[in-house]
Amino acid sequence: MKTAIAIAAHPDDIELMMAGTLLLLKKAGYDIHYMNLASGNVGSIENDSDTTKKIRLQEAQKAAQILGAHFHPPICNDLEILYDLSTLRQLAAVIRQVKPSIVLTHSPEDYMEDHTNTCRLAVTAAFARGMPNFETVPNCRAESYDCTIYHALPHTLRNQLRRKMQAGAFVNTTTVQETKLEALKAHQSQQSWLDVSQKMNSYLQAMHDIAMAVGKMSKKFEYAEGWRRHLHFGFCNADDDPLKDLGSDYLINEEYEKSLE
Repeated sequence: MKTAIAIAAHPDDIELMMAGTLLLLKKAGYDIHYMNLASGNVGSIENDSDTTKKIRLQEAQKAAQILGAHFHPPICNDLEILYDLSTLRQLAAVIRQVKPSIVLTHSPEDYMEDHTNTCRLAVTAAFARGMPNFETVPNCRAESYDCTIYHALPHTLRNQLRRKMQAGAFVNTTTVQETKLEALKAHQSQQSWLDVSQKMNSYLQAMHDIAMAVGKMSKKFEYAEGWRRHLHFGFCNADDDPLKDLGSDYLINEEYEKSLE
């Protein structure tokens, strides 16, 4: 069976920027997996770290269940996602266990380091999938296979220097927008936190607005998620683009492609 995994930093990041594509891949016959590297333990102004961690774990598990995805537990805490050997060995083990042909992860450019470090870790963990001399924790057998990496747009649709980011391709999430919303609703603890910490008056409305803005960017879809495909070296063939399995729900941005020439 074809397999896809979404690897994000915090509980609710997948729902905000990646879950629609994950749902459509499931409809297209993929076995889908869901992993946040961090526990979400600092995402509260009401509860202590341990309590928050327990709450957010339950919320993330419920969200993954709504999406119909296999859940993988976090391996570190918020603001502790570091590009270090210990974290890399653990994530590489997950990659070797799942054997994904598609990895969905954060943009290399985003507003916070947890996101960008998650991106770096996901890329390197996938790169090491077939290297038997790189040890994972737990130890898992290395295997070589084609794996295509896609980077989501940053949460604000801008990089950390305020420049607007363009997608290389768009996925039409209109038909799964309600399910995506239900999965995001599972993260109930985040309403007050995001109001205070990031001025999101409603995290549900924020997701709706982002999806609509990306849909407008596509010039075709009402709601969409945007993706940029990682360079193929060390991962797959130059022309591999398995999101094409989504058929008419997948639109390549020809202007972006021409800008790469």
